[in-house]
Amino acid sequence: MKPPLKISAVSYLNTKPFLYGLFQSELEQSIDLSLDIPSECARKLIAGEVDLGLIPVAVIPQLKTPHIISDYCIGTEGAVKTVCIYSNCPIEEITELYLDYQSRTSVALTRYLVANYWKINPQFINAKAGFEGQIKNHTAALIIGDRTIDMGVTYPYVYDLGEIWKKHTNLPFVFAAWVSNVALPPHFLKQFNQALGLGIQKRHQVAQLFQSSYLNFNVHDYYHKYIDYELTKEKRQALKLFLNYIEPKREALQSQ
Repeated sequence: MKPPLKISAVSYLNTKPFLYGLFQSELEQSIDLSLDIPSECARKLIAGEVDLGLIPVAVIPQLKTPHIISDYCIGTEGAVKTVCIYSNCPIEEITELYLDYQSRTSVALTRYLVANYWKINPQFINAKAGFEGQIKNHTAALIIGDRTIDMGVTYPYVYDLGEIWKKHTNLPFVFAAWVSNVALPPHFLKQFNQALGLGIQKRHQVAQLFQSSYLNFNVHDYYHKYIDYELTKEKRQALKLFLNYIEPKREALQSQ
């Protein structure tokens, strides 16, 4: 009997439809799934501790032979709701900006937009756990994931990075993709893609399962209006543009 395929997936709310599809599929018995923050998903794949991961796309250039193995991703066509800069002053007035430690993609996107859209020059601070309390005066913070839920009511200035990227490029954005370091068996890829697709088709039911845990947050709207799961041609174009910014000399991605 073959050992189970090791997979690292993001532990955030936006990944629950994928997990639902996997647990409803025949693959459940043949995979060893761990749930991690995005940066840990990336670390595990880079270190060879897992065979496949839902990783921040910013780390793809660090992989020797990256394979984007699915038609699905964590993406957005505009505002994403859970990747934002929070501030007590307009962004043009900030002097320090904490960068969330949980995802390299969001950090790289922040640096890109700061330089190319806002054209400001704050001091970047690599954040550690508990940094959210540092937002005051002219110090702002990039915060991602489930911790952002309800934070919009706390701070007068909230900048949604998906929305700003769309304004700047007129393109969607890909935050995370399913990536392997090696070629995987075609029969597994087919089953895996079908399982993810099932989860996306059933995201209305998934939203109902989790809504009671987020009383002031509309999970259905989040899954249908903010997170866009299909890795379309336009998203691949946006991904190429973004990766060219963070790794200009990287050769074209290998893709199955």
